[in-house]
Amino acid sequence: MKKLSFFLAAALVALTATVSCKHSETAADQELRIEDRPKIMWLDFSANWAKFSNPDTARYYIKKAADCGFNHLVVDVKGTKSVVAYNSEIAPRVKSWKGVDYPENFDYLDTMITIGRENGMKVLASVNMFCEGTDPEQGGILNGDRKDWETVYYFGDGTISKAPDMEGPATAFMNPALPEVQDYARSLVLELVKNYDLDGVMLDRCRYEGMRSDFSDFSKKKFEEYIGEQVENFPQDIFEWVPTENGGYTRKPGKWHNKWIEWRASVIHDFFAETRDSIKAVKPDMMLGNYTGAWYPSYYEVGVNWASKDYDPSKDFDWATPEYKNYALNELFDFYTNGNYYVDVTLDELHAHGGRVKNETDSEWSTGDHLCVEGACEFSRKLLGDRPFYGGMYVEQYYGDPDRFQRAVKMNLEKSDGFMLFDMCHIIAKDWFDILGQAIAEAEDNLRTQQSAEK
Repeated sequence: MKKLSFFLAAALVALTATVSCKHSETAADQELRIEDRPKIMWLDFSANWAKFSNPDTARYYIKKAADCGFNHLVVDVKGTKSVVAYNSEIAPRVKSWKGVDYPENFDYLDTMITIGRENGMKVLASVNMFCEGTDPEQGGILNGDRKDWETVYYFGDGTISKAPDMEGPATAFMNPALPEVQDYARSLVLELVKNYDLDGVMLDRCRYEGMRSDFSDFSKKKFEEYIGEQVENFPQDIFEWVPTENGGYTRKPGKWHNKWIEWRASVIHDFFAETRDSIKAVKPDMMLGNYTGAWYPSYYEVGVNWASKDYDPSKDFDWATPEYKNYALNELFDFYTNGNYYVDVTLDELHAHGGRVKNETDSEWSTGDHLCVEGACEFSRKLLGDRPFYGGMYVEQYYGDPDRFQRAVKMNLEKSDGFMLFDMCHIIAKDWFDILGQAIAEAEDNLRTQQSAEK
């Protein structure tokens, strides 16, 4: 009995020591995680190619970003045109951009991967998914048989037609519901996964163009299959555009308005699910990343439900059906950043300025506390629970106010699980590397202080 008591006591001491050791390691790991929180520098191809076509220049600026604390690099290899900035057997490779040639023997993406890794960064390739070019002289693919891929718009004057959109007549959105469109977009992602030593792929503009698309005969047919009924008055049974006093238009919802929103979300959800499965079948450890705007209350207009499956928007919004939550995307992402693209940093600033914002994808003006950096982070936390997200900023919005820029950096880092900066070109243009690094260091110090107080 005494021997048993002795062994029990010894076991208890050992267990206590193990628990204490684990507690101490966890605390150290938590402090390390603050430094290791994803800090993502976005490298837009169009804006940066002139400089980054020179590997020495690219190496200089990427090192400066790493010195600021950035540990992830997103390399844009397909913008809103059809050409790509990597060695592809599927899409046309860019030959020249803004007067700077792309040499035949140069692999831009491979070069950025090498330089990123030299600086301890994880590297993701970014692809604009459902945008393509229309001009054959610029490598546009939306011609000939593929002309049918282009989205069909429902305009305020009631007309339904195709029309060039975004960045002039050389770019248009495709219809995400078309199987051929999905297959083509997914093939580009899988080509990158198979052929490059990436840490992940980041999908951008994986959405509808806006609430006015897609109103093609194909979409009407697929929607009718989804609801199991005929839509007698299309598109009026979805919604009608009603003129406003200021010369714009507002929407009058029809019989199938909310079901239409639900169906479009199912299209995007199913594309992501199949794409994820395809990626993991090739490289199980490859991250699937996604960028969206942070303005969730109106982001349904582009067919995207980026919330967690545990959140039910039908309890908060009259546009959401009880089934809308079934097409939540966030659990499909390994890596997620959303754009808190707001001039106002704090809720107090938003309230002082009236609180009205029209986001990039909105058909109408929006109101709400989510329309500033602080409010957007807090609202994202409500939608995502414990799932990580990395608050993003658009640097150009702060060009005239470096202090506000620094406060936005710190707010994103302190209120989300990391930080995404769009774009490298703006930091170079303003020579803001020093104040950027200072803001990151101060935010991480604040997080350590907060963490110590919570122990």
